Amino acid sequence: MRFLLVGNGAREHAIAEALCRNREVKLFAFMSARNPGIAKLCERSKGAFAIGDIHSPKAVSDWAVSQKIELAFASPDAVLEAGVSDALIAAGITTASPVKEAARLEWDKSFCRNLMKKHWIRGCPKFGIFKDAEAAAKFIDELKEVAVKPSGLTGGKGVKVTGYQLKDADEAKKYTEEVLKTNMGGLGEVVIEERLFGEEFTLQAFVDGKSVVGMPAVQDHKRAYKGDEGPNTGGMGSYTGAGHLLPFITQKDYDDALQIMRSTISAFREETGKEFKGVLYGQFIAGKNGVEVIEYNSRFGDPEAMNVLALLESDLAEVFTKMARGGLKEGDVKFAKKATVCKYLVPEGYPIKSVKDQPLQIDEDAITKAGAHLYYASVDEREGIVYTGSSRSIGVLGIGPSISDAERKAEAACSFVKGRVWHREDIGTDALVQKRVEHMKELRGK
Repeated sequence: MRFLLVGNGAREHAIAEALCRNREVKLFAFMSARNPGIAKLCERSKGAFAIGDIHSPKAVSDWAVSQKIELAFASPDAVLEAGVSDALIAAGITTASPVKEAARLEWDKSFCRNLMKKHWIRGCPKFGIFKDAEAAAKFIDELKEVAVKPSGLTGGKGVKVTGYQLKDADEAKKYTEEVLKTNMGGLGEVVIEERLFGEEFTLQAFVDGKSVVGMPAVQDHKRAYKGDEGPNTGGMGSYTGAGHLLPFITQKDYDDALQIMRSTISAFREETGKEFKGVLYGQFIAGKNGVEVIEYNSRFGDPEAMNVLALLESDLAEVFTKMARGGLKEGDVKFAKKATVCKYLVPEGYPIKSVKDQPLQIDEDAITKAGAHLYYASVDEREGIVYTGSSRSIGVLGIGPSISDAERKAEAACSFVKGRVWHREDIGTDALVQKRVEHMKELRGK
């Protein structure tokens, strides 16, 4: 099978690694910069890669046609918003990632919230959508504690919440003015939502338009610094539990979240007459009121893709084929019952002002011997040397029978990456996980 992957981050490296477990797959990649891990997998599988504008539907589809691609998957959010999947489908290529309109569940928060409200989907918080800062300010006064969200894409860094990035309602009003004045997200709207209290978790699912097949639950860590301090990031690391749940959520929480996703997919089909085909990522919060929806993404999470795909026992190429063509069933997807911990090595200065173009020394053999996996993210390889980009550089993933064991492997592996990079050492530690458990007990009175 001649498979095209669009994108070049650690998420895409994890996808590529999972695909290439099938020796019949010839991997082709269209990247904006050379990801060393993806490039090696292309070469080993007798495929090829190209460097170009991944946001150009024509550039991607033209190259795909020239390489006689049979199945494709486009990954980053802005790529989906640009309509790359649509162009691939128009070129006659079977495509397992969502078209632009389906990806609107991610790139248009206003559309998504209105869809949930209209179809009475559980887990939707109180919200308002505004183009006028004065009207938004009145709604903020009504709610008092809020989340301020640009409606469009902001690279995972546009959402700010009172009590975290915003001190109080006055700061929320000022930030709302900034979002509207600068047209942050590009859609000219801001979504104001009631602040939700609880523990966040991610549930990703394979979707064929009708069937929604869940993956293991993951918890990401957005805050930059140890102890959940500092500014928001794209995600500093994440973990899964060996039972596919997390220590602080119940089976009911998982089942409720999955049912909410199924209801959303059904509502989208009813509303638009079209089907969502691809990976749906639900960001949820579990708390006193059960499970509520923070947001949806129309692709794998990053870093969450590394956690789940490292455990995938099924043939990912076959799963993608059934996603694209229909007929996906629960039994088509199996995961190993192990725990994983991912830690991201990021450039000095991240996420405020990253030190770019710094060389890294990476001992891949030592990382493997430590029982961990290495995934290249925002890097560029030139003449055999890997350089840092402006965002997260290297994802290191430990796998084990418990979160504690996986964390030790991931932490040990981080020491084999040398250069001007750093990471959050506390992700996946017993102390931080227990803090989540105690918080949930407090919220639910147990």
